[in-house]
Amino acid sequence: MEGNIAQMGQFIGAGLAAIGSGAAAIGVGHVAGNFLAGALRNPSAAAGQTATLFIGIAFAEAWASSRSWLPCC
Repeated sequence: MEGNIAQMGQFIGAGLAAIGSGAAAIGVGHVAGNFLAGALRNPSAAAGQTATLFIGIAFAEAWASSRSWLPCC
């Protein structure tokens, strides 16, 4: 096995960060999809749940951001 082990570690770290970004996108998609499903079932309650939608998206993004710089998962 030839090559620089530090560079290999950088590639592995970049791959893990990409996986974390994808997981955040999946989380945001679930939050938005569930909001949309609930809004279509009860349109009169959708306006009151918009703040909950944004809080859920913020939590999904914050979780993914915190996982990208923490040394362990």
